[in-house]
Amino acid sequence: MNKMELANIKENEMLDQAIDALRQAAGLDIEVTKLKIHGFLNKADAFIRVTINQKIYAFVVEVKHVDRFAMVAQVKHQLEEFEERPLLIAPKLTDAAADKCKELGLNFIDLAGNAYINTPDFFILIKGQKLDQHQNNPMNYFKGNKALTPTNLRMVFALLCNAEMLNAPYREIAKVAGIALGAVGWGFNDLAARALTLGDGKKNDRVIIQQEKLIQEWVTNYPIKLRPKLNPRRFKANNLEWWKNLDVGRYEVQWGGEVAADRLTNYLKPNFFTLYLHGKDLKKNMNKLIVENRLVPDPKGDIELLEAFWDFDDADFLPETVPTLLVYADLIASNDPRNLETAKMIYEKLIQHANH
Repeated sequence: MNKMELANIKENEMLDQAIDALRQAAGLDIEVTKLKIHGFLNKADAFIRVTINQKIYAFVVEVKHVDRFAMVAQVKHQLEEFEERPLLIAPKLTDAAADKCKELGLNFIDLAGNAYINTPDFFILIKGQKLDQHQNNPMNYFKGNKALTPTNLRMVFALLCNAEMLNAPYREIAKVAGIALGAVGWGFNDLAARALTLGDGKKNDRVIIQQEKLIQEWVTNYPIKLRPKLNPRRFKANNLEWWKNLDVGRYEVQWGGEVAADRLTNYLKPNFFTLYLHGKDLKKNMNKLIVENRLVPDPKGDIELLEAFWDFDDADFLPETVPTLLVYADLIASNDPRNLETAKMIYEKLIQHANH
């Protein structure tokens, strides 16, 4: 195993701060191995070994700011392929997020030293610790991170879905990602600064070196930063069979979410129906879809229409479904246990396998 510094200095500081706080609060002997490894292990930031009564307990660690339940489920899914017990390190967890971690069996530590670690041999629960106001504030990093902007998320999606885009002309990348030409250079600068890419593209040498880390970052931030800007609209239908033989080509739409997952795996029975609308005639096609399928506006309906944010050549993807990465993101964002199970299948068979 290569032992190297974490690529992101802020994650490094958060890890050190949380471990030090736990050492002081619980009096534990903890050894930390920080990671910067290509491929599969990009899913983790570190391993820690806790020694109690001369017995060693190993944990695999993800350092992440958690501000909603779906992110807790994502971290659990991300770490469950390791043999070691999963451990989330976060700046601060709300009581509700902490309860969700316990429900999912995800151990956690925050920067103040609050902790929940549950193993067959020992149990640690520390509550009520306050973050020292003189400590470094990790939230400053998350607020300033350009990777969290909708524009960068559009660009990264294009790069993750088609590796050839990494060294394509900026004008082509801008068109495919639906962003301004000037934003492309800033996007690549951000990826390089955070050690997610190497090369400058001048000799077609630009590569993603932390593919899985970039995927998880995109999946985490898509439902928060980009999805709400796609003009989501909710509907219901009186005919519960309306979707089964829908001619997506007629309306220039693609299935996302549960229906797309069912088409990819033949495993999930859809209960929620997500469609992404394409094309210059988007509004006209949307109205046609609504009228012809007798969809009724309903803010709590089980049908959601969104505007597509990419402009790919559909011949490169399944004609009826959005790119696999977006299907995976939709499932993770739902926080539905059925969908999380299917998301794991899609990741292992269609995303992780394709990236190795």
